[in-house]
Amino acid sequence: MDGRTSDFNADLGADLSAPARLAAPSEGISLEELALAARNHGLPLEALRYDLTPPGLHYVLVHYDIPAADARTWELTVRGRVRTPLTLDVATLRSFPAVTQRVTMECAGNGRARLTPRPVSQPWLVEAVGTAEWTGVPLRTLLDRAGVRPDAVEAVFTGADHGIERGVEQDYQRSLPLADATGTDPEVLVAYEMNGAPLPPQHGCPLRLVVPGWYGMAHVKWLRKITLVDSPFTGFQQEVAYRYRQEAEEPGEPVTRIAPRALMIPPGFPDFMSRARVVRPGSVRLEGRAWSGRAPVAKVEVSTDDGHSWYGASLAPPDGHDWAWRYWQAPWTAAPGRHVLSVRATDASGRIQPVTEPWNRGGFGNNLVQRISVWCLQDGEGLQDG
Repeated sequence: MDGRTSDFNADLGADLSAPARLAAPSEGISLEELALAARNHGLPLEALRYDLTPPGLHYVLVHYDIPAADARTWELTVRGRVRTPLTLDVATLRSFPAVTQRVTMECAGNGRARLTPRPVSQPWLVEAVGTAEWTGVPLRTLLDRAGVRPDAVEAVFTGADHGIERGVEQDYQRSLPLADATGTDPEVLVAYEMNGAPLPPQHGCPLRLVVPGWYGMAHVKWLRKITLVDSPFTGFQQEVAYRYRQEAEEPGEPVTRIAPRALMIPPGFPDFMSRARVVRPGSVRLEGRAWSGRAPVAKVEVSTDDGHSWYGASLAPPDGHDWAWRYWQAPWTAAPGRHVLSVRATDASGRIQPVTEPWNRGGFGNNLVQRISVWCLQDGEGLQDG
């Protein structure tokens, strides 16, 4: 199988690759979901302190296996509706003028495990995010070199990761409309470095796509083929998997750009199991990051009373990194007792994070506001030593 999909044997597929489903009301996280969570890790929220996420702390989602890849022999082809087909090795790609972009990347399923009913899949809470500086060649540079024919409408990107999903054997593939693939704001990259070093294996070594402002499913890792096509791509990850649907039978709307979100670094220190936070009375600085793939973040607000009231946070000034998160901070005077802290972002297009869940069957784009339980101790109160 090379850049194609096929329906698996019906009897075998029924046992091997289950259809999408919703968890029953009383159903807990399954062993299969736990195995996915062990493979795919999120960002520890205290790592929001970093402007750039260290690669080992950046979220990871791998649909199938991390392919065996050797940058010395890797080749990327550009084929289909082009005048001059290309075969490019990594050294040749590095010979083109390089571009570096700081980009916040978020999984489309971030927040899925907080939905009711819960779609059964990778059980993300709010940590499926990270920000890195990606270095590579603008995609439009390669397409200009290949000479896109006038009848081309989309570019299809094929990764080297291969597996079965809902009974369909496939290479991981996604497409972009030609206008997005050749655009300059944002500029799509074929990247070979992350934070100034070669891509780590889990982040797509040796080549990956970076599509600023789009959810992570568009950033195809282990990129080996770009194919220009004259009709919309209808592969599994495009037309089946990543769609906003209320009912299983409806065609749904495609998942594309990142909805606005703000996250708070949990203040104080945590309880090991519950992750509930403990602080001392007095002045506490609340801080975190906010981003959107639709428009720049215009406002961040904080609540310390479980969403009953909100007050403004201070946003760091724009720094030229239009597709990366922005730092925010806000003061809070903690009083003894239990508190629930939340934060929400509004972008320049007027989109604001909801306080009720935006449910859909795939669990995509759930940018419901974060809630953090905090216990403030009485003056002089301590906890028992372990």
